[in-house]
Amino acid sequence: MLHVGLADLGKADEAVGAWQGLCEFAQRVGANGVLVEPLWRRAADATQGEDPQDGHGDAAPADADTSTTRLGGQAMPTLLADMARTAREYGLALVVEVALDRAARHATAATALPEWLAQPVDEPARDPRQPPTAGQVLTLRAGAVPPAFLQAWHARLASWLDAGVAGFCFDAPQRLPAADWRHLLGGLRGHAAPLLAYAWTHGLAPEHLAGLRGAGFDGVFSSLPWWNFQDDWLLHEAHRLRAVAPLIAPVGVSRGTPHADRRMLWAAALAGDGMLLPARTLLPPREIAAAVSCQRQRPPAGTLYIVGGPPGGATALLRRAGTPLAIADTADLLLINPDAQAPAQVAPGLLAGVLPPGALHIADEAGTPADLPDSLPPGACLRLAVGAPQPVVSTAYTAMRRQAPQRLAIESVAPAVDDGAFPAKTITYRPLAVSADLIFDGHDTLAGEVRWRALDEDTWQVASLVPLGNDRWAASLTPRRVGRHEFAIAAWRDTWASFTYELRKKHEAGVASGLELLDGAALLRAAAARAGKRQPAEAVRTVKAALHALGDLPSPASQGERLAAADLPAATAERVATLLDPALAQAMRLVDDRAFEAVTPAYPLWVDRPQAEFASWYELFPRSQSSEPGRHGTFADVARRLPALREMGFDVLYFPPIHPIGLSHRKGRNNSLIAAPGDVGSPYAIGSAEGGHDAIHGELGNLQDFLALLRDARTHGMDVALDFAIQCSPDHPWLAEHPDWFTRRADGSIRHAENPPKKYEDIVNVAFYAETGKRARQASLWEALRDVVLFWVAHGVRVFRVDNPHTKPLPFWAWLIDSVQDAHPDVLFLSEAFTRPRMMLRLAKVGFTQSYTYFTWRHGKQEIIDYLRELSQPPMADTYRPNFFVNTPDINPYFLQGSGRAGFLIRAALAATTSGLWGMYSGFELCEAAPVPGKEEYLDSEKYEIRQRDWDQPGNLNAQIARLNLIRRQNPALQSHRGFHVAECANPDLLCFWKATPCHGNIVLGVISLDPHRVQQGEMALPRWLAGKGPAGIVAEDLLADGTETWWHDWHGVTLTPDAPYRLWRLTAAAP
Repeated sequence: MLHVGLADLGKADEAVGAWQGLCEFAQRVGANGVLVEPLWRRAADATQGEDPQDGHGDAAPADADTSTTRLGGQAMPTLLADMARTAREYGLALVVEVALDRAARHATAATALPEWLAQPVDEPARDPRQPPTAGQVLTLRAGAVPPAFLQAWHARLASWLDAGVAGFCFDAPQRLPAADWRHLLGGLRGHAAPLLAYAWTHGLAPEHLAGLRGAGFDGVFSSLPWWNFQDDWLLHEAHRLRAVAPLIAPVGVSRGTPHADRRMLWAAALAGDGMLLPARTLLPPREIAAAVSCQRQRPPAGTLYIVGGPPGGATALLRRAGTPLAIADTADLLLINPDAQAPAQVAPGLLAGVLPPGALHIADEAGTPADLPDSLPPGACLRLAVGAPQPVVSTAYTAMRRQAPQRLAIESVAPAVDDGAFPAKTITYRPLAVSADLIFDGHDTLAGEVRWRALDEDTWQVASLVPLGNDRWAASLTPRRVGRHEFAIAAWRDTWASFTYELRKKHEAGVASGLELLDGAALLRAAAARAGKRQPAEAVRTVKAALHALGDLPSPASQGERLAAADLPAATAERVATLLDPALAQAMRLVDDRAFEAVTPAYPLWVDRPQAEFASWYELFPRSQSSEPGRHGTFADVARRLPALREMGFDVLYFPPIHPIGLSHRKGRNNSLIAAPGDVGSPYAIGSAEGGHDAIHGELGNLQDFLALLRDARTHGMDVALDFAIQCSPDHPWLAEHPDWFTRRADGSIRHAENPPKKYEDIVNVAFYAETGKRARQASLWEALRDVVLFWVAHGVRVFRVDNPHTKPLPFWAWLIDSVQDAHPDVLFLSEAFTRPRMMLRLAKVGFTQSYTYFTWRHGKQEIIDYLRELSQPPMADTYRPNFFVNTPDINPYFLQGSGRAGFLIRAALAATTSGLWGMYSGFELCEAAPVPGKEEYLDSEKYEIRQRDWDQPGNLNAQIARLNLIRRQNPALQSHRGFHVAECANPDLLCFWKATPCHGNIVLGVISLDPHRVQQGEMALPRWLAGKGPAGIVAEDLLADGTETWWHDWHGVTLTPDAPYRLWRLTAAAP
């Protein structure tokens, strides 16, 4: 919509022409409506020289039924009918701003009755700094709104609708309760539907916005014009506003320069579901129209991100077209330099957790590829877009073969899992450091590069190696596609660089001779002679020009001959300078013959979507989600919980098995061997007459109900993870159809699942290999299990939690995961293997994306530190991604059984801040911990019965969990298991640490009490290197209390209580 003020309309004799011109302008820029300020007579009309548009006038009506004297003082319906008629001629809807919460002190009786308004008891002397209209406006009385007030406004606005007005924008909407808004708007929609109703909400407090939910508005307005292009309050406000209605981003008045106007225009295009355009701007109409088109073509659903870099850095405003988990997603990206005076650096890697996989290109130029720039000019903004991704689809890959010994050795390649036997793992858009030792005899200078590509690409991309010291070299690559990749390292002796290194040293020492000139000329002649079509023509010309500049030199000595010293040319400064010219060095690199080149075999690399490394999981039993006591829950009941779960910040919703449950040997409550009538059994006893692993338990719903839930979850930005449990009840159809898939004991009975001394009478296991002969694999069983996964993948499931994979053969998992991911590389697998550490690591190597961990049993400070260091550093970090679940249906941690509410806060904070992946089983947020005496098991376990809960009961952790997840989304340092560093603190009950992105563009400092019962105090060491040398301080932004302070010392004191057992700060260097 175009925003039009009274000043834009001019005076009465100019208004008609001005209005037509404004409508024409709105049509040119692609607007679909015009929002005009209140046109009624105001108190300011009676004040000589007071202009309602000069920033001091108020929109309060003195006569709401008569237009302002500037527009001729005519009846409002008459004026609005003329304006609406003109607007419709240009295809525009006329929307009128209304301020019904206040009126001029001497307003007409038809406008406001005195009893509706709060009357001042006495009138203080007017502040001379205030305009003459100050004190002339009265606001609506507090309390219940009089019915006559709503009736009067309904009649007035209905008459305006009859005149052709399409809708209204209500000022100060918080002055009326949501129920009154519903009454008023419902009546107006009954009078003339459709009606457009907007709420002027910029700057409203969170509690006022919460009061407008369900009021019936079609749109609300953000505070974008007041954004400084840095702070993330805009994101918080957008989250609150969208809970009320779709968000409209005002561009605001011109900021005085095209640069400033352009930044705000495109920020509005990305930040809003609609735009409010100014009538006056310094930008050309075609650019405004482009912004409107960009906003309009984007789907209304989508996720907004604001990612800021270090001080002096650029800000990224990202709007994804779909949900954060969609692989087939596109995005609009706006890089903004908030500083109009200085360039801004674009920190690499900051967007890795939020940028969807796909080709980056210049906005509106899909065929023009682009990279993120290193910096932005002062006050500039840059529009980029991420196109539809092209996942890497491959059928096989070959492990690296050992290379034959060569003169130049390439060793200790990293990342290389088991020397390339398994792929290292990364995610799209995260810069990956590849390094190796390059070893060569003598003192020659070396050169090298990393060559990398997706497996379905023919062309290698190249990144030059740079020396790190001690023969270690490194390069960085940034994959953008999901799936299999490979990289190789090539290195060679740089003949020209070796020659010029020695020449420079000799020249500086004054011992260079004509012999060095002859050696250099010989190298140049050789380069020119081998130059062919593959060498750049410009480089060849540079080489030949250098030869010419050296002048006439003696021919090289023949075999067995030697030039006399008198025949050697003079090593003049000019000739030496020619040979040491940087441009010549660059040319010789391009035509180098790469002597003794060594190339490693290709190392495998697996690239996942960001959710493989950054996600918050929530586990629930669908059958317990009914709000009616005793009723079996359904998928529809789960759908009703989605808004609350997304409000807490979860983006993966995980279900235990949803398949039919067997009747034979069904378990009763609390794992009883005898089930009573009505007992629901364990969902892990899969299979009955209703079907097996590709069927759905009838009381949950059917396949269509599940698919509807899947769609609803993705609408809320959540993925659904299914439990892939390879176990069967004795009633599973496979037992009758494929008896050879199961192991029988000596007495002919089927072997039940066992974990001695435990025996699971309701479960039987399949046999992956034949028991006789050559122990061949059961190919038909393997294929059937793979087909189960592919069945759910075909229906949209992209995440699987695998039950006890360590009890199934490793070759089976390698085969199954490869088979699935060859065609669907975006599928993720979570390993639930609480077993020996090396087995857990091996499961990650063969393909599991994530893994449960021993986090649940790490309580002491040093054991937590040791475990986090192990997980966050190579070699573990290259392939093993930990998912820190704070509890599970199987594990009721001893720590939580006696910790009270504080213990739950402590474990949530530990999990959420030290790993990019964390999860919880429902009930954790209610601090449930009643155990089976002496065991880490829940009393009245939900595995064997339906448990219904009051999710809003007092003492819940909903707000704290939501805050932790919000902080995670806003800080890339917390979006990975990497980057963990310990901050020294003498108190053994305080864990102090900081996490950082590789470039240190984002640093989060945390301190967590490990004692849920007592107050803990301590001094923690600060990362003083962040402030650099000198007296500069560290700016600490409190991520929980929303405050900022500057720390100047090496240590900082902290006090934690059981009610507030953790603190988090975002650190940046203070401005010098």
